[in-house]
Amino acid sequence: MKQPLYQIATGRAGSLFEADIAQSEDALSAAIAGKRVLTIGGAGSIGSSTVLQIAMRHPNTLHVIDQNENSLAELVRQLRSQPDIWSARDFQTLPLDYGSAAMRHLLSSQAPYDLVLNFAALKHVRSEKDPFSTLQMFETNLLKQERFMGWLARTGFAGRFFTVSTDKAANPSSMMGASKRAMEHVLFNSAVAAGLPGIKTSARFANVAFSNGSLLQGFENRLARIEPLAAPRDTRRYFVSLRESGELCVLAATLAPDRTIVIPRLDPERHLVPLQAIAEGFLRHHGYEPAHYDDEREACAAAHHEAQRGRWPLLLTALDTSGEKSFEEFKTARERVMEVGLPNLHAVDYLAADRAAIETMLRELEAISGDASTGALSRERLKEILALVEPQFLITHKDSEANLDQRL
Repeated sequence: MKQPLYQIATGRAGSLFEADIAQSEDALSAAIAGKRVLTIGGAGSIGSSTVLQIAMRHPNTLHVIDQNENSLAELVRQLRSQPDIWSARDFQTLPLDYGSAAMRHLLSSQAPYDLVLNFAALKHVRSEKDPFSTLQMFETNLLKQERFMGWLARTGFAGRFFTVSTDKAANPSSMMGASKRAMEHVLFNSAVAAGLPGIKTSARFANVAFSNGSLLQGFENRLARIEPLAAPRDTRRYFVSLRESGELCVLAATLAPDRTIVIPRLDPERHLVPLQAIAEGFLRHHGYEPAHYDDEREACAAAHHEAQRGRWPLLLTALDTSGEKSFEEFKTARERVMEVGLPNLHAVDYLAADRAAIETMLRELEAISGDASTGALSRERLKEILALVEPQFLITHKDSEANLDQRL
């Protein structure tokens, strides 16, 4: 029997967090069973995996918000086809923008939730290709987060609030990573955070193998369309499976200490995997030998011919696009790692930015978002606004004229 696809990337047949879940099962059930749960962005890859982890522990209320109607429909189909493993007396899916008036009305119509999880984000590094996409990313990742937290506070919320971050928030080289680091500041130390009771947690973790929109999911699509695969040379990434992503998030959301960012206990020597090796393993999994190409046009032209010979073109590119790192990391040298009593997870103690700087960043972004006459929009201007809370980003940002939309 073939190994599962995710094992090509993770190197694991089972879950890294199997022992963590087993050890924490009673605590997880106590945190979820009979409780009111709201999940924002809950129909995406990580969100839906976490929703499944929550649903199988029998909450009283499970409301799932996502702008993607198609993904919500698929989530419902997935849950309804497994009636024996989950239940929720009040289960609803709603295709809402979490920063919209409709979201505010929903919150005001509901009794306070016990557990709220937010997965809504623009999280592609490629979104820094132009200032308009970057501004939308900042509005989704920062301004809507602040707005939502304010609305949540007015409902009488005093439970646990979790928002997912990314490993790219540590020493960020991209606008996306820096925006998620800034999100951590909004979550933990903004004025609206000070007015929101309860416990706030986050998580940084690896790429999710074969998740929606990922390079690895692109491999599957390209194979189906008889197109070449592409991967950057000399580029290593951490990977978790979809199941592992849901397990990590449910543990971080329900059990982590206040103002902490949960991270997996992964070793760079053992767990950083070259993307080229994953592409080659993927092709062999499907019965093809990789045929390496350096030229995009030649790779595209050769796809059908190579496939007939039992080979598949694999375009290898330089890692020279904006925002991309050659490797990933979960913490900075200044951040303190703490134990959380789990064998394969620990946490970063939140390292605060100045609250006045956080507020200045938010108000400047709000002014730009609300009024197109505030001056010409540029990536440099947006970068300087992020640097109000992350001054090192002016140094760590990897800027380039090349972007991922210019690549296969």
